Amino acid sequence: MSSAERSNVQRARRIVVKIGSRTLAGDMDVYARLAQTIAAARAQRRAVVLVSSGAIALGTKKLGYRTRPKEMAKLQAAAAAGQSVLMRAYEAAFAELDVTVAQVLLTHADLADRVRANNARAALAALLEAGAVPILNENDSVAVDEIRFGDNDQLSAMVAPLVDADLLVLLSDVEGLLDARGARVPLVRDVLREAVPLVRATKSADGIGGMASKLEAARRATMAGAHVVIADAREKDVLRAVLAGEDVGTLFCPSAERLSAKRYWIAFTLRPQGEVILDRGAVSAVRDKGKSVLSVGVLGVRGDFRAGDSVRLLDPDGVELGRGLARCPSVDALTRAGHDANVLVHRDEMVVWKDRQ
Repeated sequence: MSSAERSNVQRARRIVVKIGSRTLAGDMDVYARLAQTIAAARAQRRAVVLVSSGAIALGTKKLGYRTRPKEMAKLQAAAAAGQSVLMRAYEAAFAELDVTVAQVLLTHADLADRVRANNARAALAALLEAGAVPILNENDSVAVDEIRFGDNDQLSAMVAPLVDADLLVLLSDVEGLLDARGARVPLVRDVLREAVPLVRATKSADGIGGMASKLEAARRATMAGAHVVIADAREKDVLRAVLAGEDVGTLFCPSAERLSAKRYWIAFTLRPQGEVILDRGAVSAVRDKGKSVLSVGVLGVRGDFRAGDSVRLLDPDGVELGRGLARCPSVDALTRAGHDANVLVHRDEMVVWKDRQ
């Protein structure tokens, strides 16, 4: 275990904390514990953003549903009913410590649009500057599949670069990543090579995440330059222990190559609208030499995309080597494929997966 890496966690100044549905729905004391730890962090001049699940789980109980609904309308109703319960619990817990909280509800569409994402960034910065604790959740009462984040693990990974976080803490009902013997893995330096082979993608009844989702969130946040810790929210003092740099949970180290805010947005926030298949020469030029995608190196095009849309870049075997912004619509890209040297995806608007070579 590297004490140096834990020391980096202890020195984190911008922190995003995500807590899952099962903990919030089953333990009403967790709100007070979170408030106490976050208030203590603020006293150390550390800024904290809280990403909170729980609205649907709490609303399910409030509306008298026996189990989590599956129909979209009932899910949205549960979210609307539960969000007020969730925020009342946080308001009461933080008010005891004279800390102001602020509710921020987002959909994926809010962050996929650059103007709206920048507005969200500015609003969060203003709240932190004012000394408030932003409490974020997906706007489930209006969200449909097309504008959902997927789960709040992914929302927290998108929020981390939005607030320039150097630490993301994912609190759930697991003690961390477990190895094949069921023992906790204390440190991971490479998510894809060390962690993904160990995951068992199980899902809880109340939540929609699971370890696979948390590892993907960890991969994304580490590529934005943040440390990530997955730890057990059921341990009463766990967040304090994490922030103190103690050996709890699983710590994921930041990637050696940090993505810029724009490249992170291209890679993980935008949803690809099509695919561009490259020949082997173009694959080498893009992956090994950092070149732009030229039409002459394109074997084929799939999907219906417009200029400015995100597209997946595939090698001839269908393996994704990166993503980028198309410079022309799919019809034009198909017409030009293999024939000219027009730039289809510029290297400044492209992310190549270095960890998949």
